[in-house]
Amino acid sequence: MIRRFTLALGTAALALTAPAVSQERPADLTELPPIPTDYTPDRLPWGDYDFTGTWPIENINQGHILFQRPEAYGDRFWVNDEEFERRLASARGDDSNFTQANDTGIGAGGTEGLEEWFLSTPWAKSTAMLVSPADGQLPDLTPHAMELFQAGRSGWVPGQAYDWVDDFDSWDRCVSRGFPASMYPFRYNNGIRVFQSPGYITIMLEMLGTRVIKIYDSEEVAHAAKWEEPVEAWMGNSRAWWEGKTLVIETTNIVSGDSATEDVYARSASPLNMATQFTGTLDVPAFNTVPMSTEAMTVERLTMTGPNIIMHELTYSDPQVYTEPWTTRLAWVRDDDYQFFEYACHEGNYMPRDYISASRAQQGRIARGEEEPVTAENDDRSRFARPFDHDPGTGPRPGFGPPPPPDNDAEQGEEAGEG
Repeated sequence: MIRRFTLALGTAALALTAPAVSQERPADLTELPPIPTDYTPDRLPWGDYDFTGTWPIENINQGHILFQRPEAYGDRFWVNDEEFERRLASARGDDSNFTQANDTGIGAGGTEGLEEWFLSTPWAKSTAMLVSPADGQLPDLTPHAMELFQAGRSGWVPGQAYDWVDDFDSWDRCVSRGFPASMYPFRYNNGIRVFQSPGYITIMLEMLGTRVIKIYDSEEVAHAAKWEEPVEAWMGNSRAWWEGKTLVIETTNIVSGDSATEDVYARSASPLNMATQFTGTLDVPAFNTVPMSTEAMTVERLTMTGPNIIMHELTYSDPQVYTEPWTTRLAWVRDDDYQFFEYACHEGNYMPRDYISASRAQQGRIARGEEEPVTAENDDRSRFARPFDHDPGTGPRPGFGPPPPPDNDAEQGEEAGEG
């Protein structure tokens, strides 16, 4: 996989000079107002609103706005001024570390533009991408889904050996990040490019996925066009229609299955996984093994709130897996200078073969008593059960930062005792 970096300075400059571009933070930080629809986008020659352009979500990743809400924010959808200033301070540090171009041509001019993105994108004051349930946490898995999750196998499960391709998930095998996981930021390749033609919108993702979506005349016609079972696709069957200035996209027929089966053709991708911005816990959604049933579906709502912002809202429901639906909301910010790079993952993807060869050799050593068995406790993949993203708005990362100030009263007491 190729790591890529993005210059966001052009985006920030556009946003600073444009009219209101996003949802403003309300006075009540526990309130989530509806997405505004007072901005009217330009129309294309055939009459559809013009959403074309490049809308990377890299700065959500770079700014460490997490998927689930950190506990420090409580029941708030928005950060306060002090927390926002901590995010800005972190962004300034990232910008200052940007390598400047020198006489040999190494480096790049300008900055990452992360601070400007925070200042010009009101959504960047959100406490998380997840807005429902109201506590900002993913709903529980159903008992059956939890069993499948715990029995699942992927390249991330601690204590698991690799013996065949069914021990790897779809992302390990460069097939798909899964859906809706593909619509959220990861650590690189976070470009989104939108094309339109009469009756269609195409959403091109920089990492493993292009969605060609037909736009129907009404919701009823779109529902009637749903694929019959058992036809499925990794990115599902997406059908769209306009509701005023908002494009609504319903997606069904996503590849269903689980990660516990040994039938590689019956394995699904996890709806949220390591190829999403990872905010795992000791339970879920670590390890890319959350199952997906045939009832899984999403409803996305794309609304332009200014010339350089599309608000993307997605509701995911799968009653066989999650005890209730969940909804995210994030801002796509225009940057037409953002460069896509080919995500040449599958070509030369020798990782599964090498893992299988090495694991089989290791299992032989274990069988001969030459090596201790691998368990969840002694496998370094256990780290994938812990979040490794940290929102700087909540303060220093636990275990980092300056030591706490001394307890003067305790010190004085000790000195008095010594006297």
